[in-house]
Amino acid sequence: MEDSNHTIPATEQPVEQPTFEVAKETPACEKKKCNCQKCTNILVWVLLVAVVALFVLFFTSNKGGKVNPNATPAIAAEGGLKIAYVDTDTLMAKYQYALDLNEELLEFRNQQEASYKRQMTQFQNDYNKYMQDGPNMTLSQQQSKEAELKSRMEKLQGLEGELALKIQQRTLEESEKMTRAVYAFIREYNAANQQFDLILAKSFTSTPVLYGNEGMDITNEIVEGLNEEYKSVKGKK
Repeated sequence: MEDSNHTIPATEQPVEQPTFEVAKETPACEKKKCNCQKCTNILVWVLLVAVVALFVLFFTSNKGGKVNPNATPAIAAEGGLKIAYVDTDTLMAKYQYALDLNEELLEFRNQQEASYKRQMTQFQNDYNKYMQDGPNMTLSQQQSKEAELKSRMEKLQGLEGELALKIQQRTLEESEKMTRAVYAFIREYNAANQQFDLILAKSFTSTPVLYGNEGMDITNEIVEGLNEEYKSVKGKK
C-alpha cells in the first residue's frame, strides 16, 4: 500500500481550473489604436457634414440675388416647425410698388370720374337751356328735345355704373398682380435664406394671428428686398 502522505511531483500536480474568468486589461497599445479609430471616424463625419454644407451653400447662394446675410434666423416652434410672419399693414405702407400703384389707381379713378362729370355738366347746361327756350318752341320741337334729353340721361345713368365697374375691375386686376408678385418674392426669398415651413400674414383688421413673437417678424427684410427688386425693375422701364 502506498503511503497516503506521498507528495505528487510538481510536474504531475493536477491544476484546478478556475470557475470564473478574470477580465484581462487591454494593453495600452490597443487602447490607443481604438481611440485613434474613433477619432478617424469623427473626422470623417465632420468632413462629410462640411462637404454637404458647402454643396447646399453653392446651390442656394445666388437665387435671384435674394440671399440676405442679415436675414432673421428661423425660430423652430414645438415639433420643429419653423414659423414667421409678415405684417401686411406695414408692407403696404412701405412697399414702393404698392404706394405707386395706389397713386396710379387714384389717378385712373379721377380721370374716369372727371369724364363723367364733364358729360353730366354738359347735360345739365343743355337741360337748363331747354327750360329757358322751351316756351318758344313748337310742340314737335319740345317733344324732340325732351326725347333727346331723356336718351342722354339714360346713357349717363348707365355710364355711371359702367365707370364704377371699370374702376373696380382695374383695381382688382392690379392688386392681384401685385399680390402675386409679393407671394413669388417671399417664396424665393425664403428658399434662399431661412427656409421657414410656414409664413403667416399679420394684419390689424383681418388676420388669424393675435400675437407673434417679434423674433418671427420678417416684415422689414421682406419690404427691403421687395423695394430693391421694384427699383431694379422700374429702372429698366
